[in-house]
Amino acid sequence: MARYIGRRLLQTIPVFFGATFLIFAMVYLMPGDPVAALGGDKGLSEAATARIKAEHNLDKPFWLQYLLYLKGVFTLDFGKTFSGQDVISVMAQAFPVTLRLAIYALLIEAILGIALGVIAGMRRGGIFDSTVLVLSLLVISVPTFVIGFVMQFIFGAKLGWFPTTVTSSVSVYSLTMPAIVLGAVSLAYVLRLTRQSISENVTADYVRTARAKGLPNGQVMRRHILRNSLIPVATFLGGDLGSLMGGAIITEGIFNIKGVGGTLWIAITKGEPSTVVSVTTLLVLVYILANLLVDLLYAVLDPRIRYE
Repeated sequence: MARYIGRRLLQTIPVFFGATFLIFAMVYLMPGDPVAALGGDKGLSEAATARIKAEHNLDKPFWLQYLLYLKGVFTLDFGKTFSGQDVISVMAQAFPVTLRLAIYALLIEAILGIALGVIAGMRRGGIFDSTVLVLSLLVISVPTFVIGFVMQFIFGAKLGWFPTTVTSSVSVYSLTMPAIVLGAVSLAYVLRLTRQSISENVTADYVRTARAKGLPNGQVMRRHILRNSLIPVATFLGGDLGSLMGGAIITEGIFNIKGVGGTLWIAITKGEPSTVVSVTTLLVLVYILANLLVDLLYAVLDPRIRYE
């Protein structure tokens, strides 16, 4: 088990450096001068341009900029925005909000998706199975922003069940509808994936053998069918946490949430490379940590890994 964890940790190292290098290269090697755009039509003086570039290390060679960027990552010094605000303080305000929203959406899609998928898989070909398949396909087919505006209009403006925008306190209640919208498409995929996996394992030989030995149906479901069926679902959910955080920009825009999505959009429009790179680097770390946790979860779901 310790060797298994060690191998997984070692595999994350080249992934981290490779991903951060690609992000840094794509942002900093883009055509155009972000400093020149700060002056608008009048432009900045040569002295002001040189000062700003020196403050943000934009006057240095690319390879040196990347090394300084890595140093900032390991020392948690992500530099400053063009307005003089620390990037780390900007992320400290936005990141927890999006993280709460993404975890909330992940819980909703995991609980509802697995529960509905198990029921549909156990009753394959029935009315319930056909209904959830049609509804899940409908959710997958509709863009997220359409789902968001429709739910905001019906459940917020018309029925008044939820606030149409998230309050400054960012309560769980105000995040409920945005979390449902954010996780709706993933919920449909989790449902279909669980349903397919359950329906395949129900007819497997080891399940028939367990029932032939006289094991109760509940024990067969928990120890054999459900445990083996959740392996592909856990893989999807592990990678989906990063996807939810990265894809929250649309949901945050609809419900006026001051999170990573809005921060990233403002940084892109203003041409602030330090903020863009720093935010995306944190998202990469979320991807890596989430997938590492999924790898550790494999050892719980699949006993063969524990006894390698």
